[in-house]
Amino acid sequence: MIAISLCMFVKNEGQTLDRTKEIAQKFKAHIINFEWGQIQAKEGMFISEANMPFVSLIFPAKNEGDHVRTTLESVLKTKTDYPFEMIVVDDGSSDGCCDFIATHESAGRVKLIRTEGIGAANARNLGADHSTGSYLIFCDAHLFFEDFWIDRLIEPIREGLADGTTPGIAPTNAPDAAGYGQTLDHQLGVKWNGWQPKIFPCAILSGGCFAISRNVFFDIGGFEAGFKRWGYEDVEISLKIWLFGYTCCAVPSVKILHLFRQSHPYPIAWEDIYYNMMRMAYSHFTPERIDKCKTLIKYADADHILTALLESDVAAQRHVYLKRRTYSDNWFMEKFGIPF
Repeated sequence: MIAISLCMFVKNEGQTLDRTKEIAQKFKAHIINFEWGQIQAKEGMFISEANMPFVSLIFPAKNEGDHVRTTLESVLKTKTDYPFEMIVVDDGSSDGCCDFIATHESAGRVKLIRTEGIGAANARNLGADHSTGSYLIFCDAHLFFEDFWIDRLIEPIREGLADGTTPGIAPTNAPDAAGYGQTLDHQLGVKWNGWQPKIFPCAILSGGCFAISRNVFFDIGGFEAGFKRWGYEDVEISLKIWLFGYTCCAVPSVKILHLFRQSHPYPIAWEDIYYNMMRMAYSHFTPERIDKCKTLIKYADADHILTALLESDVAAQRHVYLKRRTYSDNWFMEKFGIPF
């Protein structure tokens, strides 16, 4: 006879106990004590780390106003059978959007990291570096969630159906207008996929919310560390997942709500966006496709961008990536019918 403890991380204690009894019956366990955040079991196998892995939710934030609070509270209100941690990376906010965390009811459940403007890609990488989960879920800090969204995103990865998953994502003001993963158009712009009845491969995991196994994330090197402030983070990491022999899928059984804003809450420069696009191109694309990317630079000095890029480590990175990858960019474009 043994006793095992499990952190459930569900806000409503009554609901947690009811759900725990269901799980206990499934695993032929008997609950002998219940306390907030902890359950003890005996007589047979209960839930262990082997079948209920730890999940890390990572939220980069910059000048989010009250949205960080509403997002975290939405997480805490939803049900899940998975233990999880929440990591917020405040990347140099000037509006104090994360200051509430110190005194909020979730304070003991949130790891807050403050940085000074390292950019969207590196803020996510920093959150991953501070995580402990076997699975990582990267989320924007302006989302609303449904019950068991964590479970449904993680399970296809655990079952070997995908290495990265993304849910249906709908605007908060149009919850029935969801997109399910993304693809690219003839100018590398993202386009949402429509609904399908089952999990399906998608070219691009939506940066607003996606899950990935910890092993795969670190094996591919995470988000592009050489990127500037904002732009192409989700496109580049999805491309890298596919080219390195892993898979991305949309999970239509999950839907979250996303606040799509009219403008960024901090300044975004075209030069940074184009720099990131060209760094992605030089890292992964054929010379012909690199030249095509150059023609997309319309609102910044192309020569200045390319000079700065070629003075970086991108040539060495290209050599490593081309040697490492399983598939080519031609394969990727053909697989998803991308006209670029």
